[in-house]
Amino acid sequence: MNILSIHNRYQIRGGEDECHQAEVNLLGKMGHQVDVYIEDNWQIHNLTNLQKIQKTIWSKQAYQTVKNYLKKQKYDVVHIHNFFPLISPSIYYAIQAEGIPIVQTLHNYRLLCPNALFFRQGRVCEECLGKKIPYPGIINGCYRDSKIASGCVATMLSIHHALQTWKQKVNTYIVLTEFARQKFITGGLPAEKIVVKPNFIEDSGLGAGSGNYALFVGRLSPEKGIDTLLTAWKNLSDRIPLKIIGDGPLASQVQQAANQQKSIEWLGRKPIETVHTLMGEAKFLVFPSQWYETFGRVAIEAFSKGTPVIAANIGAIAELVTHGKTGLLFQAGDSLDLTKKVEYFLTNPTQVIQMRHTVRKEFEHKYTATQNYHLLMDIYAQVCNLNNY
Repeated sequence: MNILSIHNRYQIRGGEDECHQAEVNLLGKMGHQVDVYIEDNWQIHNLTNLQKIQKTIWSKQAYQTVKNYLKKQKYDVVHIHNFFPLISPSIYYAIQAEGIPIVQTLHNYRLLCPNALFFRQGRVCEECLGKKIPYPGIINGCYRDSKIASGCVATMLSIHHALQTWKQKVNTYIVLTEFARQKFITGGLPAEKIVVKPNFIEDSGLGAGSGNYALFVGRLSPEKGIDTLLTAWKNLSDRIPLKIIGDGPLASQVQQAANQQKSIEWLGRKPIETVHTLMGEAKFLVFPSQWYETFGRVAIEAFSKGTPVIAANIGAIAELVTHGKTGLLFQAGDSLDLTKKVEYFLTNPTQVIQMRHTVRKEFEHKYTATQNYHLLMDIYAQVCNLNNY
């Protein structure tokens, strides 16, 4: 197949960027012709506020760029991963005008929530869910703590809701879990257009689990449950070391905790190969998120190494981790409950060893590249058939 893959990269490389690149690599490896149109958010610094608003709502440049791609090459399908903010929904119109089917992966909740997280002031917030105009997001300045920036995002969402862009321009939406699928259905997307396909990772091999430490990997931001994590380790009184990999707005808070508590070590950003090595040796991974994660790529990376996960019982991550089999679930935002779950692991080493075999089998059964490739091909085949390709 000939595929055009479209993605707007983030300033700090995260799970969405990793998933997009992994999928492009997989398709190329399997013999498909994949062209990639990328915009990078580092360009934002060179734009005026007016230019940012124009690009977010309707990017003429992106529209024309996609048009040029479609004139040069005949594509079977266009797969969009992220259009926000520099590419914009204008590209849907350029693609549909050429009669090419569109697949969109929904890596976050941007179509339903201005900040894409359903998270505000340290708690889950669904005030904009189902609203044609997501005005609570403007009032509360949910995007970048700015009412102006939030108003820009809300305007984009409202205009394209009125234009029926989300309902009419995309042939199939891919979501990563059933939890996310139900949220988007509640938010107004057609149920028949939404299919579940999890993310995958390349198998880097089973780890030994011989390191006597816990591991956190992720963005250091409030919705990731950093406060809960640090408080729990304070409660644990140095019973087990915690290694933290990642960067973000709460980096200074993490550094302060590491300075004050010898059992906490902040490693900053690390190459993915280093992350996977540390995962394989960790006794367990901690996933303390407080928002509705659409997936939980880090947890699946841990599964691939045979490392069990202690995760917050919220959103999609609670769908991925089976309590007592592939890890433990604790009440989101409850540091005392997290403390108890860590203590349980420390006092039941035999069960943790048994879990290592279970989580590896879970990965092999659900999250390998081969399985994911067949799921993706089924989706592409369906949209192409629907459009007489």
